[in-house]
Amino acid sequence: MKVLLRSDIAGVGRRGDIITVSSGHARNHLLPHGLAIVASEGEVVQAGVMRRARDLRENTEREAARGVAANLAKQSIKVKAKAGAEGRLFGSISTTEIAAALLDQTGITVDRKNITIDTPIRSVGDHAVSVELYSDVVGVLNLSVVAK
Repeated sequence: MKVLLRSDIAGVGRRGDIITVSSGHARNHLLPHGLAIVASEGEVVQAGVMRRARDLRENTEREAARGVAANLAKQSIKVKAKAGAEGRLFGSISTTEIAAALLDQTGITVDRKNITIDTPIRSVGDHAVSVELYSDVVGVLNLSVVAK
């Protein structure tokens, strides 16, 4: 059965896509929950409108993410942590601490799951951290760890 998806569904498709699914899946899950409608001539036109709107929204979000990435590359975020006399930290800097410092110092909200630390940060100094801002936009954050 051909259906037009009205919302993004993981493993099935994205909003505006016309897909073929089993009639049981369509009747028992997709149609009753309002996730899809049966594809007919009129819905094909509606699918095109949905896809164009989705593409436009994605392009604006991607450009905004690129702007944020360029902004992040220019800044340095400071994180304070307890350290010993030789500059080694008591523990390490977590992605949660980085996300909180980023929000406090720049006002940019980033989910901690989108922050990637290549090697654990266990010393005072400057470190580079990757931040995924969009599916294909990754920014580099300059992190400066200072002793309390």
